[in-house]
Amino acid sequence: QVQLVESGGGLVQPGGSLRLSCVASGFRFSSYTMNWYRQAPGQERELVAGITSTFGITYYADSVKGRFTISRDNAKNTVYLQMTSLKPDDTAAYHCNTDGVLWDSNSGSEYWGQGTQVTVSS
Repeated sequence: QVQLVESGGGLVQPGGSLRLSCVASGFRFSSYTMNWYRQAPGQERELVAGITSTFGITYYADSVKGRFTISRDNAKNTVYLQMTSLKPDDTAAYHCNTDGVLWDSNSGSEYWGQGTQVTVSS
């Protein structure tokens, strides 16, 4: 029943903006810190931003600080990532997940959604 559905990615020119959305279901969304991660080809997954459950405290990777903004709407079980001043180095597959990463008991492995691809290119 656990599900994470990311959307909002696409092709954008350097300096452009995108807003990513992640709709969660199957768990008590409002109780969990939510993170955005990204992974470029040949590179390890990187934590981009996070937002805590109770007070909405946010944190960002240095590489995106000042350009990206994470937010959440608990009533909609949705976490957002507003990305501005995009750079080619931001090109990656973006995924959301809980801070601890969801576990799928049926498959016996971590659960990750399909992600959404962000490509920044001129």
